[in-house]
Order: sequence, then C-alpha cells, then structure tokens
Amino acid sequence: MDLNADFKQRVVVHSDQLDWVASPMPGVDRRMLDRIGGEVARATTIVRYAPNSKFSAHTHTGGEEFIVLEGVFQDEHGDFPAGTYVRNPPTSSHTPGSDAGCTIFVKLWQFDMDDRTQFRKAMDEELGEKSDGVATALLHKDARETVTCSELDAGAAFVNSDAGGIELLVISGSITESGEELEKGAWLRLPEGQMLTAQAGKDGAKLWIKTGHLPYAKPPVV
Repeated sequence: MDLNADFKQRVVVHSDQLDWVASPMPGVDRRMLDRIGGEVARATTIVRYAPNSKFSAHTHTGGEEFIVLEGVFQDEHGDFPAGTYVRNPPTSSHTPGSDAGCTIFVKLWQFDMDDRTQFRKAMDEELGEKSDGVATALLHKDARETVTCSELDAGAAFVNSDAGGIELLVISGSITESGEELEKGAWLRLPEGQMLTAQAGKDGAKLWIKTGHLPYAKPPVV
C-alpha cells in the first residue's frame, strides 16, 4: 500500500476529519497519514486504543516513535500520559495497550537501523524560555533527523528552513501555512528545499516537528 508516498510533494492531512479504520487487533483503530508497505510498513499513523485494548507482544524491527495525544498509553515499561514523547529503537519489544483508552501519533520503520537508544520525555518539561512568543524543546537529534516540540503564543510567527524536509503535527491550537488553516490533528509534510512559514491562531498552537529525515525514506526491509 502506498499512501502519500511521493516525498517531493507538499502534503496536508486533516486527520480529525478522517474516519477511523479498524486494525487487525480488536479495539485498536487507525487514521493513516502516510504509508509504504502492507501490515509491515514505513508508516505515520494516528492510533486509537479503546479502553482495555492491547496489541500482542511484538518486536519493533524498524523502530517506533510516538507521542501520546490523549489518555494514558501503557506497556511493561510503564504508563505514558498525554504529552509524552517515546522512542523505541530497532530490536526493542513491548506489549502496548491502555486500560482507560488513549490516542497516539506513531511512526514506524523510520529509524537508523543501528540506533539502540530508548527513552521517553515529557515534552512540556523540555520547553525552553519563549522568544518572540515561541518556546521550543529539543526532543531528539542525530545525523539523520531533528525532532522538536514548539509552543506558540497567539499570532506568533514560526519559521523553519532546515534541510532534508519538514514534517509537522498540530497537537493543539492552530496555525496558518500557505494560506491554509491547520487545526488540531492536522499533519503537514513539506519536501526537501521548502521552507516552513506559519503563524499561530488566536488560541496559539503546540507543534511536533521533525526535519532532515525525508532523504532516508524507503520501504521496510522485511
């Protein structure tokens, strides 16, 4: 399956407007944002766990990165409340689920295959001081990519010109980019060489952003 697989094109998905699609696991539904592959895929997805649902134990051969958007995600490593950023590198394993239900934004098969660094961060605790209405947290950085979270005051301007492509999720609030309003749940991917220029809406915005990674996008090796 190929979905938004042309990484040379600007893509916007208003995920809150998509229908939920059942996954192979009962009680776990998905909204797919981009995908290359079948059930084993390089994928970016919004995933919703119903209360008391879980996936069977599995190993992340290509790594897994996610943000908890709502509720509390759980596995044998602990409880992960909303606002938590998690990286589970290649060869890591777990049995994910949620007693009360949760929603996560997750990326699969997008790691350096030699990466073995596993961690979790509370994104709000990483935010620095605001400058011109913008506070930013550096969540992860390596030779392939940079991952940040930014909090914008109402009307604040936001610019990013990093090389290697830009990907953004609106966690809360809204921004305007290229004349289009992106509200909570909106996902934007800009190709390499295109600058991000945005302005926060009247309620400000919280953004998750990844840059530098698109040249490494490829199907999973199964």
